[in-house]
Amino acid sequence: MNRIDFSDVGLLLQADALEGLCALPDHCAHVCVTSPPYYGLRNYGVEGQMGLEGSVPEYLAAMVRVFREAARVLRPDGTLWLNMGDSYATDSGPQPPAGTRNKHEHTARHIPQGFKNKDLMGIPWRLALALQEDGWYLRSDIVWHKTNAMPESVHDRPTRAHEYLFLLTRREKYYYNASAIVEPCTAAKGNARSFRGSGAYTTGASFHNSTTKERETHGNSVNESGVRNKRDVWPVAAAHFDGAHFATFPPELIRPCILAGAPPAGVILDPFMGSGTTALTALEEGRRFIGIELNPKYVKLSAARINNALQQGIQTKLEI
Repeated sequence: MNRIDFSDVGLLLQADALEGLCALPDHCAHVCVTSPPYYGLRNYGVEGQMGLEGSVPEYLAAMVRVFREAARVLRPDGTLWLNMGDSYATDSGPQPPAGTRNKHEHTARHIPQGFKNKDLMGIPWRLALALQEDGWYLRSDIVWHKTNAMPESVHDRPTRAHEYLFLLTRREKYYYNASAIVEPCTAAKGNARSFRGSGAYTTGASFHNSTTKERETHGNSVNESGVRNKRDVWPVAAAHFDGAHFATFPPELIRPCILAGAPPAGVILDPFMGSGTTALTALEEGRRFIGIELNPKYVKLSAARINNALQQGIQTKLEI
């Protein structure tokens, strides 16, 4: 296991996610923000990578083990923000000969047991429910609306333009700074005969969009400041970075997770660091980071990006 220290602001481990987590002390991170390899989608060309397990149950079991260890590393009041995309059951034919595929190519896929050809496998929800069964509280299913979604050559279903970002915790009460991620809003005029503009359906006790006074029990209404509690559909463009993954974590997708999940100078954990976007965004927001990445090429890339950012003064918000 290789270790790269970035003075007082961060740590990067070259290791398998589970191995790296096992090397960390208890309760050393405030929040975990991560996007693991999706099931059966890509071969990143490194031995021991996750996502290429022989079956969906094997994949889910491996993920549960990783996040069970992540729970130990998190503070008791910590949160997990988990991005996961879905895939379809399909048979793409035999595996190409070794050395003939680019590491970013789709891996050869076969229909997993229990699925039919063209089935949407529901991997994000299967994982979320598996983690819930393992003791996590499933607090929110956030829809990442990809505003620049790639087109698909399909004519028998809608084109997919979203992924999920799950918020999970290990206890009922946890650190969550809602005011750090409020979103702008404008007053909406309701119809007196509709649910929106009237309390007719709720005996006047519930929020309705025509109000201009904050109802503290709901946090949904427009107030004098022009902001409201953040909604659970986040329109964010997908990001690409030359020389890194086929697609990288968009900073604007994970920024709210960092701001809501950790106080200033708090520690952000990403056990699937990839090209280092979580670390960079953490530094931008005055937080520290712990990253784990198996692929040595991505470790080198992450380290270069982080060092370059530190030299450019990206850590100006971080007060040690």
